[in-house]
Amino acid sequence: MTPSDSSTTDETDREAPGPLSGLRVVEVGSLIAGPFCGQLLGDFGAEVIKLEDPGVGDPMRAWGHHRPSGFSLSWPIIARNKKSVTCNLRTPEGQGVLRDLAAGADVLIENFRPGTMERWNCGFDELRGLNPRLIMTRVTGYGQTGPYADRAGFGVIGEAMGGVRYVTGEPDRPTSRVGISLGDSLAGTFAALGTVMAVVHRERTGAGQIVDSAIYEAVLALMESTIPEWELAGAQRERSGGTLPGVAPSNVYPTRDGAEILIAANRDTVFSRLGPVLGRADWLDDPRYATHQARGRHGAELDEEIRAITAGRDSDELLDALHHGGVPAGRTYTSKDMLADPHFAAREAIVRLTHHTLGSFPMQNVAPRLSGSPGRVRQVGPELGEHTDEVLTSVLGLSAAAVEELREKGVV
Repeated sequence: MTPSDSSTTDETDREAPGPLSGLRVVEVGSLIAGPFCGQLLGDFGAEVIKLEDPGVGDPMRAWGHHRPSGFSLSWPIIARNKKSVTCNLRTPEGQGVLRDLAAGADVLIENFRPGTMERWNCGFDELRGLNPRLIMTRVTGYGQTGPYADRAGFGVIGEAMGGVRYVTGEPDRPTSRVGISLGDSLAGTFAALGTVMAVVHRERTGAGQIVDSAIYEAVLALMESTIPEWELAGAQRERSGGTLPGVAPSNVYPTRDGAEILIAANRDTVFSRLGPVLGRADWLDDPRYATHQARGRHGAELDEEIRAITAGRDSDELLDALHHGGVPAGRTYTSKDMLADPHFAAREAIVRLTHHTLGSFPMQNVAPRLSGSPGRVRQVGPELGEHTDEVLTSVLGLSAAAVEELREKGVV
């Protein structure tokens, strides 16, 4: 097997069932937060049936950098391992299709504003009447309850409200954001975690339930001890650029050949190894640097001393010495670096599938890795409505004539 080319994977191995094999998921919603949850479940073997508006589909089909062909480079990833069924949920017939699918599904994922599903007669109470075992995973900006529940919520707003925006960036500049949709992906990740826990609960009790994943709460969950720091110590974390307050050395340092490398040696045992690697064993006897707390107070001074040393050494030689000495260090990778890195290749962190138009299509592999029942990337995101006839006939038992009638009415 070619390390980074899943298209050459043995077919039996590639189609081996994942741990969620046999789990039927219906995904309604769009963009990232809800669909990322569906992506994660599909990665581990769930059958994910995605409902999309006829004619236009999920807006993600138009997102991402495009080649001259005009095809989205985002869609093949977030819709991987899914089946696309067109269905106009704003019509009574389309809502009937959704109810029929939910009646035989294990999980329904949606990320509409609260109340939308209820207006379509597809709220949890109604669907639970059809399928008491149904797990309804709901991903929104603010959650299903509370005074803000009805507000429109995008990931960047959840990032701000959850606290990460305030502490991101340089201290003398306005707040910044990371260059990806962090809040959406976090909410989708917690939604997937909650869904799997609800499946375990259902196996014990037979009962479905609602999984309520709010973007701002998913971000808040990552905010470490910032809440008690404020309430109990009166300390508000501020933006600190590339460092964390009180944590040193942990920064980016220049090298003679123009590279910048990260060194993270703030822990006492690691710092005791850094000094000898840099020719400064005397740091261990310097009261400014002898303990984690002392280094935190004198981080700026320590960074300047380290920079003076690293600026006189080439990056490859320096990194070899740091790795050999047991000091965490590395480069800041771009996509180009990842595609060329032997560790990525050896672990197949990036896989390649065949896109019907673009050919070989690279994307990140499944995470985390399970030794006994690993996930798989089985296919890139499907064409709009690619599986409409298959699902409506094989899953719902509709005749070909009935499907065609729905198509003529603009329902599918």
